[in-house]
Amino acid sequence: MSVHLHWFLPTGGDGRTLVDRHAYTDGGISRSRIAPTAGVRPPDIEYLTQIAKAAEQLGFEAVLTPTGTWCEDAWLTTVALAQHTERLKFLVAFRPGVISPTLAAHMAATYQRITKGRLLLNVVTGGDSVEQKRFGDHLDHDRRYARTAEFLEVVRGAWGGKPYDFTGEHYRIEGGLTALPPDPHPEIFFGGSSAAAGPVAAQHADVYLTWGEPPAQVKQKIDWIRGLAEERGRTVRFGIRLHTISRDSAKEAWATADRLLDDLSPETIAAAQEALGKSESVGQQRMLALHGGSREGLEISPNLWAGVGLVRGGAGTALVGSHADVADRIEEYHAIGVEHFVLSGYPHLEEAYWFGEGVRPELVRRGLVAGF
Repeated sequence: MSVHLHWFLPTGGDGRTLVDRHAYTDGGISRSRIAPTAGVRPPDIEYLTQIAKAAEQLGFEAVLTPTGTWCEDAWLTTVALAQHTERLKFLVAFRPGVISPTLAAHMAATYQRITKGRLLLNVVTGGDSVEQKRFGDHLDHDRRYARTAEFLEVVRGAWGGKPYDFTGEHYRIEGGLTALPPDPHPEIFFGGSSAAAGPVAAQHADVYLTWGEPPAQVKQKIDWIRGLAEERGRTVRFGIRLHTISRDSAKEAWATADRLLDDLSPETIAAAQEALGKSESVGQQRMLALHGGSREGLEISPNLWAGVGLVRGGAGTALVGSHADVADRIEEYHAIGVEHFVLSGYPHLEEAYWFGEGVRPELVRRGLVAGF
């Protein structure tokens, strides 16, 4: 089992700060902008192209593109970036509740032909009712996961090359069909920490993604999903979503982490924690529990820093240290079963180079990653 390295496309904006471009309000992020922050970069196609080209040059296999109100559309953005790259794959995040499964199957098939097989799918069920309602989705948390299971069953059925019928609680499909099925079928990445998410991952995911918790907690999740998958006669692979701050020395890396904290006022942290605390996502609540909203004790495991999660939703931890330190931690996660590492850093262009030129060669020397 080799290590697969992936990077991230900041389609909601980027910069040299953790402060988001959007202000927090009750129930989520408001449409109003916070005061201008130095070094914030808009997600224009020229900048995203720089990141995509850098990721390809540095040996990353794919780039994850997020989904949500404050991001550019992942399908449109990545198919445009595919025209500026040759080998890089695109891990396209989307929400199954806002699109027909047959249409999604059709879009994926077209995407594979346009890009010559460079699509991966990241299915995001959604853990924030406020965000879901913006798209007309009013199901509760557990019913959203039940719908995701039906959605993925229909997608795979529509890729079968012949008319497919399905009747469930959420979808009724008659003769669902993708006339030209994708070749190859895109791998499906899926995450979720709740009891409702586990069976969906076990039955439908190719790769189960978790956010960056300490290794012992990640192993518990892996054992959980692996057991559920074995009950269904399936094998699931595993991935982890982490930020990275890697430098030539540990001192430099931790100084960079400290600088990121310097941008965060107590008011900014409090507002973010209040908003994130309302999330229905079990994974988000696990991220918040790692730091408890405090700026103290943020190294929650060797080289695992929870500072990002003070103000950012989703993946809230970073691997911080020298290139060898970060490689050590990747090797540790790999030893418990993690195969895919979906990484990012602020800013994403510069951090891609720090990791790609510092950590990746170390992983190659250890035999975890193939050389160019």
